[in-house]
Amino acid sequence: MDIQKMLFEMRDGEYRDFHAKLMPNIDKSRIIGVRVPQIRALAKKIKGDTGNFLEELPHKYYEENNLHAFLIAEIADFDECIKKLNAFLPYVDNWATCDGMKPKYFKKNKKKLLPEIEKWLKSKHEYTVRFGILMLMTHFLDEDFDEKHLERVGRIKSDKYYINMMIAWYFATALAKQWESSVRYIENHKLSDWVHKKAIQKARESYRITEKQKKYLKNLI
Repeated sequence: MDIQKMLFEMRDGEYRDFHAKLMPNIDKSRIIGVRVPQIRALAKKIKGDTGNFLEELPHKYYEENNLHAFLIAEIADFDECIKKLNAFLPYVDNWATCDGMKPKYFKKNKKKLLPEIEKWLKSKHEYTVRFGILMLMTHFLDEDFDEKHLERVGRIKSDKYYINMMIAWYFATALAKQWESSVRYIENHKLSDWVHKKAIQKARESYRITEKQKKYLKNLI
């Protein structure tokens, strides 16, 4: 199976030019120009017959990384999924691949997932940390929420833009879902100044935050 050939057959030059602008840290020569729904459809089509693709790291093209991420997301066995994920995360080099990687069966294995998240949050790799925060935001801001999670994310200090943006996104979402706990964290200004302001900005842009809450948050800038 020639996966590169399959991806190039779906190439859209105009989309490539547009998408390249959204990822300034990725060399344009590494972007084929395949739309995400097409890559997801390809992942579903070949998930039972990928050959050695998941072991062939690093990949050359951005879309190959996306396909890899989507194939991991289809793995039903939790331990196998984690194994493949941990092998792949060090090669993730952009926000889009990171944020699009959402394994389907994590929600059924939250007790086993949390220790993995804690490891990712301690990583020295930018997108591994971002992915850990994303998973904490995705799976642990509803019935499985614990105030300790706020502390876990709030303790992360980084000069990496994509980590800080994810911290802000996490707290903005926490304000929408767990107001009482998260607003106390904001009131105490425990985040770096940039992340603090960005979290408030993103929360105030959210339709899930009431006008009264938005006015209160404005006073905390």
